[in-house]
Amino acid sequence: MVIEIKDDFNPEKIYLSGQCFRVRKYDDGGYRFLNGERAVYLRKAGKDTFALSCGEKEWQEIWLPYFDLKRDYRSIRQTERGKDDFADRAMEFGRGIRILRQDPWEMLITFLISQRKNIPAIARSIEQLAAAFGHPITTEYESIQSFPAPKELARACEEELRQCGLGYRTPYILDATKRVLGGELDLSKLSSCSDEELLEQLKTVHGVGVKVADCIALFAYGRLSCAPVDVWIERAIEEEWHGQSLFDIYGDDAGIIQQYIYYYERNGK
Repeated sequence: MVIEIKDDFNPEKIYLSGQCFRVRKYDDGGYRFLNGERAVYLRKAGKDTFALSCGEKEWQEIWLPYFDLKRDYRSIRQTERGKDDFADRAMEFGRGIRILRQDPWEMLITFLISQRKNIPAIARSIEQLAAAFGHPITTEYESIQSFPAPKELARACEEELRQCGLGYRTPYILDATKRVLGGELDLSKLSSCSDEELLEQLKTVHGVGVKVADCIALFAYGRLSCAPVDVWIERAIEEEWHGQSLFDIYGDDAGIIQQYIYYYERNGK
């Protein structure tokens, strides 16, 4: 199937945006994105067109929400332009990034793992977890190991998790798995919480601090007012904003601006 996307959409920039770690880029310019039990393969087919491996129904039900394609990012850039010169440059450089709507469980474990790790190391640990404890997902092109569900990850002992490169984060993963399986943390019900309540509930998990909670809120629950501050964003705040975060001036678009700035700091300066 070939579709037209008239709004900002650049798979390469999404791939490099630090919010997803299981995207695969192919030599022919195509990309594979995973969402739960589903995979989509896409590549650019024209100016605003993309060839997809899925049909219309799956695209509408699964991938349109996943890529946040019901939101007008061009309009957001126009609305937010002019508030800060640095952010304006970042928005233009990062044009095409979108905030993916990813699985809350996967985001919880992923961003627990992400602490003090670079992107290749995060990706390696996630793939090791999938290989050891996930199950096969068969597509037209390949067999992929799923991200392990809570019950699958519960089979892992502490030593097995450490073998996946988790290090000091291992107790965090064990605690998260226990809380989710025991019902102390109902990830589906959190979607109805206010931003403040959502963040507080996430921080009850051992190892979830402000930055990790913001990442989960943004990339799993679509809370666009949350702007995670990692080392790249800290550097931008210090060097470009003289140590004073300006994310508040972007209100409900702060998380989108954060992604533009993150991408610009890593790839454009």
